[in-house]
Amino acid sequence: MLKFVGTGQAYPEKRAPEVRAEDFAEITKAYLTAKAEEQAGRCSQCGVPYCSTHCPLHNHIPDWLRLTAEGRLREAYELSAATSTMPEICGRICPQDRLCEGNCVIEFSGHGAVTIGSIEKFITDTAWKEGWVEPITPVRDRSGQSVGIIGAGPAGLTAAEYLRGHGYEVHVYDRHDRAGGLLVYGIPGFKLEKEVVNRRFERLRDSGIRFHLSFEVGKDATLAELRQKHDALLIATGVYKARAIKAPGVGAGGVVKALDYLIASNRMGFGDVVPEFLNGGLNAEGKNVVVVGGGDTAMDCVRTAIRQGAKSVKCLYRRDRANMPGSQREVANAEEEGVEFVWLSAPDAFDGDAKVAGVRASRMRLGAPDASGRRAPEADPGSEFRLDADIVIQALGFDPEDLPQMFGAPELSVTRWGTLRVDHKTMQTSLPGVFAAGDIVRGASLVVWGVRDGRDVSERMHSWLKDKAKAAKAAETVAA
Repeated sequence: MLKFVGTGQAYPEKRAPEVRAEDFAEITKAYLTAKAEEQAGRCSQCGVPYCSTHCPLHNHIPDWLRLTAEGRLREAYELSAATSTMPEICGRICPQDRLCEGNCVIEFSGHGAVTIGSIEKFITDTAWKEGWVEPITPVRDRSGQSVGIIGAGPAGLTAAEYLRGHGYEVHVYDRHDRAGGLLVYGIPGFKLEKEVVNRRFERLRDSGIRFHLSFEVGKDATLAELRQKHDALLIATGVYKARAIKAPGVGAGGVVKALDYLIASNRMGFGDVVPEFLNGGLNAEGKNVVVVGGGDTAMDCVRTAIRQGAKSVKCLYRRDRANMPGSQREVANAEEEGVEFVWLSAPDAFDGDAKVAGVRASRMRLGAPDASGRRAPEADPGSEFRLDADIVIQALGFDPEDLPQMFGAPELSVTRWGTLRVDHKTMQTSLPGVFAAGDIVRGASLVVWGVRDGRDVSERMHSWLKDKAKAAKAAETVAA
């Protein structure tokens, strides 16, 4: 350990931009074992590890780095898996530059952070190859009680794993035909290859968790019917309602939502027949593409458009580079692949009647800080300009859907933002025995926070279910 002075920071090699832009495979090559051990050995083994405290899961990062440096990979995997249900997924898609690596002590000292995410990915990818990742073994049989989980995204799958480990009968319901939520349909393969998600799903299924896919709560069953069927429910649907641009011409053909665009692309990758892609509506090939937004979803869209063979790809964002919410690494990857960023710009209107032909926009400047402390963008008078556009992708973020109406449960309480209202101690909604976790509670957030919420809510549900079983047993004793 402590080799950071003599050993430089080295991330896994990236494929050349012109090569990786031709396919949807992940852009980085895997570490060789010797390289992973070398990079893990750079860790300074801090007494107060900021990497762990700034990780939502509080992963035991210095400990599994040390085990990796010592060649004890199986132990490193077991320690990593003790706090995370998806370490190799988080290693791929977490914004480490804002979390663990961004708070690495040796980064502060100017030596470059330990490459935590890449090593995390290496550890668990190795575990899969070596057969160390096994089906869940319940600690005891509690199959007399069943749990229903609505949503097969990070929060729902994590809760399902922990609750199955406690021995409950677990059923997962999802409206899509594949489990994984945005991991499958929202995140492109060049960041997260689908086999990585699918093997997690297969492990859960092999562990006895029952999946009900293409199942829409509110149509195939109401929330009340699911409550009757199960001893406890978890709502972990995520947030899927796209925020729309408010500007003249936004209804023109070719002005599309980010998630529609990404889902179509990912479905094509699975080999599905996608009419909206095949007719050109959600295909960027040969087109001038403008993406509006500055988050990770916007980065996914611009880099997908490059791979589809777009004529040009521009990203319009109303703040500057330093104030964008997306990962700086993703911005760098996009620039390498040919994306042009138009900073401090916002759309005013869209040209075209039946079909969009261009975006009229204005330059912005950063004014006084808003309520969040960020400097609020404001239009710079007389700075209007126009961009040609055959397709405009709205990537402004996501809001919750109207779940009480969708689920046929008007008594389900929501906040003024539309997220589910929960008691933050019990994580229960306004309905007894109905819990909620993930983005549907906290709003659109990171995958790692979904995993954290799924882990937390599983413990709350486990405690509640044990109390329910004790009460039922006591009632039987009295009745006897």
